[in-house]
Amino acid sequence: MTKSDKHLNGKDWLEAELADTLDEDYELELSEPALSLEIAKIYKTVHPTSIERHEYFRQLLTLQSELIKLQSWVSHTKTKIVVIFEGRDSAGKGGVIKRITQRLNPRICRVAALPAPTERERTQWYFQRYVSHLPAGGEIVLFDRSWYNRAGVERVMGFATADQIDQFFHDTPEFERMLVRSGIILIKYWFSITDEEQQLRFMMRIHDPMKQWKLSPMDLQSRVRWEDYTKAKEEMLARTNIPEAPWFLVEANDKKRARLNCIDHLLQQIPYTEVPHDEITLPDRVFNPNYERQVLPTALYVPSKY
Repeated sequence: MTKSDKHLNGKDWLEAELADTLDEDYELELSEPALSLEIAKIYKTVHPTSIERHEYFRQLLTLQSELIKLQSWVSHTKTKIVVIFEGRDSAGKGGVIKRITQRLNPRICRVAALPAPTERERTQWYFQRYVSHLPAGGEIVLFDRSWYNRAGVERVMGFATADQIDQFFHDTPEFERMLVRSGIILIKYWFSITDEEQQLRFMMRIHDPMKQWKLSPMDLQSRVRWEDYTKAKEEMLARTNIPEAPWFLVEANDKKRARLNCIDHLLQQIPYTEVPHDEITLPDRVFNPNYERQVLPTALYVPSKY
């Protein structure tokens, strides 16, 4: 094999890897609902053409490469980062979290998405069940909803008393100052969508069997109580927007732009730098000429259906 042949093979391999990468991204994009024709017409009317797909992927891959640098820096410096994602149901929090974690090491960057509290947890200090999910040095934790449930769904749906809500607003700023004083970088995002956009996204979920699981009775009630949620959000932002941990609002009617804007902004909030890396070389495999690979029973193999 000549040097030029090796170069061509390497180029073909690289193109194949890039194709696989794009296939993975397209697969995520295909999670967009398969709509009925009528809803599709409405969606196209409400949403003018978003950022072009190829430009979106180019920007996303660029940002994800920076996230890998951030991950290396976090691991190297033992930094602790908490990112909170809040917003109305269907606002796109999960979508941006997927794109952030997509290429990162799950041992370094993990997602905390807590279920409803158990009977035992309801008797604990309110923040207690969240504290156990906070990062150690060298970790990033993304909260897909957080302790701000008390200021939102618990308040609107009547799961918390007026006294508990007042106590929450009294305690939260000091709790977050404690986190920051302990060395945690705390970043808070609120994903903002319009009334019409949420209604459209809910309709899309209703008509997409692969996304109906995302609609809970609580989600449907959020449509009924839109104005109550708006008032709760406004008071939450006013009373918990502190210099040590300010809120950042993400305009999220356009999902693709929201993802790019949020990831770019997140990177700007953290003073990460390039860290030294040892050069990686693949060691030679030990070859034993007397070794014969054992033939395994056919029944052990997964059938090749595809």
